[in-house]
Amino acid sequence: MHENQFAPTGAPQPPVRSLRERVGLVIDGTQAQAAVKAIVEAEAAGVRQVWSIQAPTTPDTLTTFAAAAVQTKTIRLGTAIVPTYPRHPLTLAMQVLSIYDLAPDRLRLGVGPSHKPMIEGVYGLHMTPPIEHLREYVGILRALLWEGKIDHHSNNYNIVASLPRTARVPILISALRENAYQLAGEISDGAIPWLCPIPYLLKTALPALQRGAANRNRPTPPIVAHVLAAASSDRAAVLAATRKQIAFYGTLPFYAHMFADAGFPVSEQGVMSDDLVNSLVISGTEEQIAARFKEILSQGLEELLVLPVPVSNPEQERTRLAQLIGRLDSITGV
Repeated sequence: MHENQFAPTGAPQPPVRSLRERVGLVIDGTQAQAAVKAIVEAEAAGVRQVWSIQAPTTPDTLTTFAAAAVQTKTIRLGTAIVPTYPRHPLTLAMQVLSIYDLAPDRLRLGVGPSHKPMIEGVYGLHMTPPIEHLREYVGILRALLWEGKIDHHSNNYNIVASLPRTARVPILISALRENAYQLAGEISDGAIPWLCPIPYLLKTALPALQRGAANRNRPTPPIVAHVLAAASSDRAAVLAATRKQIAFYGTLPFYAHMFADAGFPVSEQGVMSDDLVNSLVISGTEEQIAARFKEILSQGLEELLVLPVPVSNPEQERTRLAQLIGRLDSITGV
């Protein structure tokens, strides 16, 4: 495969018309039927984009999206993210093709290498250097989905295949540290951070993304900034719930290094500081949350990926956030 096949011009993105178009909601995928119901309800509330993660032992996100696709009409569906090592790129491409047939131009495929404790500790797979692995993986996916054929031979993959049709699905990649954002600028249609403080995204991630894009003479893809939000004005309860929800990430080396780069080093045991937790979660009244969304998007970031932090009633609070996102333009006066 030639190098220029790793430097696409970028997938067309939906035109940015409003704040509502730029804010997506994370849907809990641990129960597929409930997730489909939540996606249907989110569309009815006016949400334009939902996202869902893929954990090693939760239902398959793309299968859930396929079910949701036939029960919805316009809402966009995004994976954040599908781990690459456990899923052969040809297998993933065929899954994507199915959803594209069901819901043309509504899927955005986020992929990433995940983390060594997951890939080696749970799946039992060998984790090769993730940056070069991801570069190769995205190149294969791009050829399959955008060109409809592949003839690729390396130490990692030997694939010769032709798809029955193309599916020019945007391919985004996970990113935490500077080198990953530069890679995203070179090869992807967007970077998906997770738990990265906003100042870090603006001062470190965005310039690296722009450098990567400039290196390949292509448009800078968007950062879909991950923020946590709680539909509650009890800040102490919000911070306690947030710490409980995200505590595990402090123990993962990739995250610990990113937090240190952002000025929030974790302890040797992986415990996050109060300042870090406080910086990651948005809460308050609907007007306060909407104003913070608007403020972040005015600073140079293209989109938000909103993860609900439940304080007392997860379903009710997720519904309130969905309704808030659906009414963002009227709340903020846009």
